[in-house]
Amino acid sequence: MSGGGTASLTDAVDWPLAARAGAVLAPAGPTAGAAELREHVEALRASAHRAVPHVADVTRMRFADGAGPARVLVVDRAGWVRANARSMQTLLRSVPAGHVARGPATSDDDDPVAAVVGGLEIGGTLAMLSTKVLGQLEPFGDEPTLLLVAPNVLRVQRQLGLDADDFRLWVCLHEQTHALQFGAAPWLVDHLRSRVGALLGEVAGTAAAVGEGSALARTRAAADLVRRFVRQPAGTPLAERLLTPDQREQMAQVAAVMSLLEGHADVMMDVVGPKVVPSVRAIRKAFDARRATPRGTDLVLRKVLGMDAKIAQYVDGAAFVRGVRRRAGTTALNVVWDGPQNLPTPREISDPAAWLRRVHG
Repeated sequence: MSGGGTASLTDAVDWPLAARAGAVLAPAGPTAGAAELREHVEALRASAHRAVPHVADVTRMRFADGAGPARVLVVDRAGWVRANARSMQTLLRSVPAGHVARGPATSDDDDPVAAVVGGLEIGGTLAMLSTKVLGQLEPFGDEPTLLLVAPNVLRVQRQLGLDADDFRLWVCLHEQTHALQFGAAPWLVDHLRSRVGALLGEVAGTAAAVGEGSALARTRAAADLVRRFVRQPAGTPLAERLLTPDQREQMAQVAAVMSLLEGHADVMMDVVGPKVVPSVRAIRKAFDARRATPRGTDLVLRKVLGMDAKIAQYVDGAAFVRGVRRRAGTTALNVVWDGPQNLPTPREISDPAAWLRRVHG
């Protein structure tokens, strides 16, 4: 294309290639006999269903009319990659196409090459992440789907020497809490989709500015991106270094919601107590120690992919949930699911009392 125009962010990536490359690059995971693997998969699936009433009991939440438990899929790492490639493509369709302006120097021949490069980059990143995820709720598809990554659950259970049945149920309690969050608050999917879409659109517009206009304009735009990158404090995730102040604020708002979701699930998976998961305290102790002391490739991946920020979401969100429950109880906390106006702000995530004053007076 030789004269400007617009494109969707989905056009920048060869998504089938991303799914295929990521699936091929994803390591297979721990080895086991066929009978043991079948038993593990079936036990995971059964644990996912067992978790549903326990989550409803401890959260005191209910599915909204027309909603129900998520579909459960037990997958390998390649399956997780393929599912997330589809999810990312779906989410990026919400980004306004006008944000992704093609510069006048772009040719039709450049687009397929760029899409292939994008597909390989996305596929490689998903392959790396596929070794770390135990479970995931995918809320953006045609129906909510709970993905349980069988080899990863088995690997962590073996590494930490945990009771297999207890650990499988513990993981499922976390993921089914996510399913209930979105099932009890159907507005949450569109809220997140619009917020993330707006942020991605803004970032895409900033990046497109580098490829538009005169050589001087492109140089100035690139220099501005570099200045923002180097001025960020040490430890700032790579994804945040190129954001403008307004974009960082938008990201902070999204992060606050994610902190609530992750922290709420992290607390509730422990609240069930030893009557449901007999070794829950031992599991939590071992799991927190693992999070706190990454080693080898785990440490490298956390730095490259910004996973420290993800872990911080669990910690900050759990502190918020515990703070509200301690001060006002579970019923007061559950008002957070009534509408987007009740979601905690970035400041309130670290100040539960401020959220209580604003929402409950």
